[in-house]
Amino acid sequence: MTKFLNKRTCFIGKNVKIGKNVTIYENNHIDGDTYIGDDSIILPNNFLLDCTIGNNCKIHNSVIEKSIVGNNCNVGPFSHIRPNSKIGNNCKIGNFVEIKNSNIGDDTKASHLSYIGDADIGKNCNIGCGVIFANYNGKVKNKTYVGNHVFIGSNSNIIAPLKIEDDSYICAGTTITENVEKEDFVIGRVKQENKQKRAKKYW
Repeated sequence: MTKFLNKRTCFIGKNVKIGKNVTIYENNHIDGDTYIGDDSIILPNNFLLDCTIGNNCKIHNSVIEKSIVGNNCNVGPFSHIRPNSKIGNNCKIGNFVEIKNSNIGDDTKASHLSYIGDADIGKNCNIGCGVIFANYNGKVKNKTYVGNHVFIGSNSNIIAPLKIEDDSYICAGTTITENVEKEDFVIGRVKQENKQKRAKKYW
């Protein structure tokens, strides 16, 4: 049985299918060929269109279009999963994360402020805050492949096309323009310089 907290504020399209023991909060728009799996919680203010949501998921204040979300996933708030994306099981897609035409493996987390476009990302990866997959060079869209158990530190730029292999570690603030081999440790920051007593020039 579906539990609506305030059905009058929700729009549920005629082709939508809802599993058992689903809770739907107020202010949700769910349309098209959408399926919501058992024991999922649809928190307020979502737009769901032609998508599949797995079992035991929690979706909050997000947009999901023509994509698949696996079981035991948390999405939102303020996430945007654009068409042709597939999110694996046990994933976290967090605040202000945008995903487009990408596959995200099981147990992978992108918790905040990232753009993932035209990428295949493996299992058990961490996508840090502010990571950008730069998929467009002004003429064509390019693909990025990320293996399993990869750590991509905050504020990194991934410039497609390239491949990042399993068990590699990319330090925060690094721009990746070349392939990364298995178990590589990659750092690409400019060395910090402290100019003593120079700050007053700018005040």
